[in-house]
Amino acid sequence: MTELKNDRFLRALLREPVDVTPVWMMRQAGRYLPEYKATRAQAGDFMSLCMNPELACEVTIQPLDRFELDAAILFSDILTIPDAMDLGLYFETGEGPRFKKPVRTEADVEALPIPDPADRLDYVIKAVSTIRRELNGRVPLIGFSGSPWTLATYMVEGGSTKDFRHIKQMMYSQPQVMHQLLDKLAQSVTSYLNAQIAAGAQAVQIFDTWGGVLSPACYREFSLNYMAKIVAGLTRESEGRKVPVILFTKNGGQWIEQIADAGADCVGLDWTIDIGEARQRIGNRVALQGNMDPSVLYASPERIREEVATILQGFGNGNGHVFNLGHGIHQFVDPESARVFVDAVHELSAKYHS
Repeated sequence: MTELKNDRFLRALLREPVDVTPVWMMRQAGRYLPEYKATRAQAGDFMSLCMNPELACEVTIQPLDRFELDAAILFSDILTIPDAMDLGLYFETGEGPRFKKPVRTEADVEALPIPDPADRLDYVIKAVSTIRRELNGRVPLIGFSGSPWTLATYMVEGGSTKDFRHIKQMMYSQPQVMHQLLDKLAQSVTSYLNAQIAAGAQAVQIFDTWGGVLSPACYREFSLNYMAKIVAGLTRESEGRKVPVILFTKNGGQWIEQIADAGADCVGLDWTIDIGEARQRIGNRVALQGNMDPSVLYASPERIREEVATILQGFGNGNGHVFNLGHGIHQFVDPESARVFVDAVHELSAKYHS
């Protein structure tokens, strides 16, 4: 395998010394980039773009050609697993993802297959190997999946939701059915991420977008418990180095100690928690990733640099920080603002690593 020219992202995840704080952005390949829009138009629609390994590779690398990012993240979608379970995924313009066959009953759950990544998800695995080849050691490649709870939320609701009516109804009135669904999803996510690692992903992140809508007890039982099962089943070494795992629960700041104990190497933080407080609470157990509010990127270059400086100062000296936004970059952000952000992280962080 090609030697990595820039491994500071992987080193930071393992709390090893780095020269500057590494930085990448959730959704860094996306609609804020004109070149992404052009490639998506060429593909025809979003899922056609995801399912074309060459075009998925192209959009994965586009942000790296613009910005001095320290990692690439596979271009895909968290709903690839439910799609491979034959639920009829489609996208309504302006409405987001929808499923033709929502999962609402015990019979629906029992009928769900556990997809073989080499079969129904082979386009993702091909994209991973294509991207690794084209990166040629520039930076590490991050693979990812949605968490079981987050995937279940979309599957049971039949799409996006604001009130979580159907998923919480199942959770409270039929907990055994909920656990059966989450267990199938945990098995699916584990094999899916292991296939990504085998194809060349050098770190993986689990996106728990909807874990933060749960009560503390339900979060432990229905979300964190299944992410911990996945982490325990992952391939943790490949190509002679450790494959770090990042857990990111949006609005999960109140549970970071428990997340840190789930077996991953890094806890992703959204912008609603102070990173200095997070570091005090979990010490050196794991690395921290985050956590600038993506909306700061609408501000002036001076204000963006100021916010970067505040977060770097909050984390303080030493290792174990990967800089990121607290959620995905917004589609209306000026790419020049993203450049200011990335450059500021590298420039202003050096003093914390001397």
